[in-house]
Amino acid sequence: MYQTYTLKEKIKLFSTILFPILITQIGMYAMNFFDTVMAGQAGPDELAGVAIGSSIWMPVFTGLNGILMAISPIVAQLKGARREKEIPFSVKQGVYLAVLLAVLIGSIGFFLLDPILSLMNIEPSVRYVAKYYLITLGIGIIPLFIFNILRSFVDALGLTRISMGIILLTLPTNILFNYVFIFGKWGAPELGGVGAGVASALTYLVSFILIVLTIHKLHPLRHYRIFRGWIVPSLKEWWAQLKIGVPIGFAIFFETSIFAAVTFFMTAYDTNTIAAHQAAINFASFLYMMPLSIAFTLTIAVGFEAGAGRFTDARSYSYLGIGTAVAMSVVAGLVLYLMDDSVARLYSSNETVIELTKNFIFFAIFFQLSDAFGAPIQGVLRGYKDVNITLVMAFISYWVIGLPSGYLLANYTSLGPYGYWMSLIIGLTVGAIALLFRMLSLQRKNIVKKQPA
Repeated sequence: MYQTYTLKEKIKLFSTILFPILITQIGMYAMNFFDTVMAGQAGPDELAGVAIGSSIWMPVFTGLNGILMAISPIVAQLKGARREKEIPFSVKQGVYLAVLLAVLIGSIGFFLLDPILSLMNIEPSVRYVAKYYLITLGIGIIPLFIFNILRSFVDALGLTRISMGIILLTLPTNILFNYVFIFGKWGAPELGGVGAGVASALTYLVSFILIVLTIHKLHPLRHYRIFRGWIVPSLKEWWAQLKIGVPIGFAIFFETSIFAAVTFFMTAYDTNTIAAHQAAINFASFLYMMPLSIAFTLTIAVGFEAGAGRFTDARSYSYLGIGTAVAMSVVAGLVLYLMDDSVARLYSSNETVIELTKNFIFFAIFFQLSDAFGAPIQGVLRGYKDVNITLVMAFISYWVIGLPSGYLLANYTSLGPYGYWMSLIIGLTVGAIALLFRMLSLQRKNIVKKQPA
């Protein structure tokens, strides 16, 4: 990261940071994408089982990973304020916190997995795949959490190409592991959807090893001596990170868990509907990588400028990011509309599933447009370390307004299962509007406060 003075310089720096983050996010998403697609080729039950397992895992993972994301604005602001000597301490404490959270969630999941699955009206074969997909995937949770906090540290310094390189190296590994364990190749057992969990856990371990070696060996990262001179855990620093991370984590959890809730309600329908829902949401999530990557970029850029007290520059980055996200969302909507049949056939050869998937994709066009506003604004607010309002609005817009309206539309109108997708559109739109007003108010206050000085 470095200071910019003109809009042209800002566009150049923004693009330099954004592109590797986008490739990284697409690569990380592609792992889930190939899990789903390759499991789907093993049969509808395997696809449905991975869908249920993913719907449980993703809100938990993204919520906890959101807590760890606190390290990104912390490091960005420290670098912007030229207090780089304090960065290693924060990162090391973040690693401790990552291990603690991984152990905690693994222990809780061990006891709650069966009760959660028993609440779902799904076939025994689907329940079996979902359960053991989650168990095998959970083996890699500690290296996954440490990898994500180290990746946030690297990205916050503006060195986003490093994360990109690591993910591009591990993606083929994930595909290979999927091929071996889902279909039972080269002497490995044929595990079906459960094999996707094994492949993910092994891929997490590979990613962790690569980023540790990179930080330890590569200049300028080795300058921070992250893996040398380890210190005792600091509850004070943990609390400082949790004050930022917990609101981020819960805001992300409330957003992603509404997707899990929708999948839960989908279990009232047949296996083909569940499979089609998962296929459509899987591809729509792929398109979401653009606004999500822009959000991460904005957290870094806004955090850097806010740390240096350059609030006008921080605002310029905000508008640049939001405008880019909306433009790309329009393009993504056209892709979904024109290629719905081709997209549906990526996931299944069953004609019933294909037709249902195309219907769900139509609704995805609209809620990904709301995401194009909401996700970048959340990234801006995280850059300012203004995270509490995001938590409140996420809960209200998704769970107080969105999901109840979806339930009513699904059960008391002719929309049926598509009514739950309307809840996604409603919740995301309300959240985006509320956060936009918060961002404008905060930016105005920061700039006015800075002017007398």
